Amino acid sequence: MRAERDGGHVPNASRGDGTDGGAGRTIRRQRSRVRCVAVTGAARPLGDRLVRALLASGSVRKTIAIDTIRGESEATWRLADPRDPALADRLRGVDTLVHLAIDSGVGADRAWQESLNVHGTAAALTAAAASGVRHVVIVTSAQVYGASPANPVPLDEDAEVRALPESGLLRDLLEMERLAAQAPRTHPGLSVSVVRPAAVVGPGVDTVITRHFEGPRLLGVKGTATCWQFCHVDDLISALVRIALRDLDAGGEERYAVFAVGAKGFLTRAEVERLSGKRHVDLPASVAFGTAERLHRIGVTPATAGDLQYLVYPWVVEPRRIFTLGWQPSYDNEAALRLLLTETAGRLTIGGHRLGRRDAAAGAAVGATVALVGTAALVRRARRRRRA
Repeated sequence: MRAERDGGHVPNASRGDGTDGGAGRTIRRQRSRVRCVAVTGAARPLGDRLVRALLASGSVRKTIAIDTIRGESEATWRLADPRDPALADRLRGVDTLVHLAIDSGVGADRAWQESLNVHGTAAALTAAAASGVRHVVIVTSAQVYGASPANPVPLDEDAEVRALPESGLLRDLLEMERLAAQAPRTHPGLSVSVVRPAAVVGPGVDTVITRHFEGPRLLGVKGTATCWQFCHVDDLISALVRIALRDLDAGGEERYAVFAVGAKGFLTRAEVERLSGKRHVDLPASVAFGTAERLHRIGVTPATAGDLQYLVYPWVVEPRRIFTLGWQPSYDNEAALRLLLTETAGRLTIGGHRLGRRDAAAGAAVGATVALVGTAALVRRARRRRRA
């Protein structure tokens, strides 16, 4: 059945008693008692945006910005590496920590990326518990649900995490999720909120997904209906502010909450083609994923076969819990895609690699030719094997 389209009613699972109806988790709507919020990765673009939003909210007595270098915001700065045990000293007096010292960039050094994402998250959770922080917010991705042709559209935000740790970044996200789920049990009194945004778009966002829309054609798998859901970075920031300021019971049971964040509904393949002006190239699943894995193995493309699944299979999620906090997205899926297309205009990416303007025309022709010839050769080889 088709999911609710953009512009429909706001999903609200509230039962009117202050709970969201999911797994007994409680979300209070009282006036915020959060007085001090700290943000790691505060000199990075996403962290800087959040710090400025918290300062502008007027709801926080003190905003502490934490990073290895000082940024430009007017927050109280405390320099620290999130992987350093000394982080606990920088968190004294903090009520809520939003951990944004993570790296999801394309082509980043994997050893450094894993150290920051995984070891940094583990250290941040331990430091928060040691310094008396009551609430930690961790940002991962809706990709942890997994992309599959069998996925319902939309997925419930309490759906099982089914992603496989095939690619490096996804492996990091899954381990961060495991650490976040374990933390309230390991550290009594600590509450953890995990935020899982849909495909994030906006100024400065550079991922395998955003680069997909820089290609001359969009990829499709035969027999699969591709659905697209986006989360503009401004909407992610406003959601993080709401989640950071949500009230928690004093004492009580250990708490762990998941918040999916994204525009309502989704865009169909036909709608994406209409808005982007780009057509899809449909390949058999075995050819598409097999070729992607071979190209990744020899270093031709940064995208793995696992990454490719998120470009062709649905992973649309229905945000419910965030709406009970009074949050509303400012960008629907169409507006988010239009902004992504504007942001990527003039860029050309072939096989996950962004080409310069001088190489654009030649790259498009060569890339398309290589793709077509390679695909034809693989298809012919597969047919010969079947006949043998």
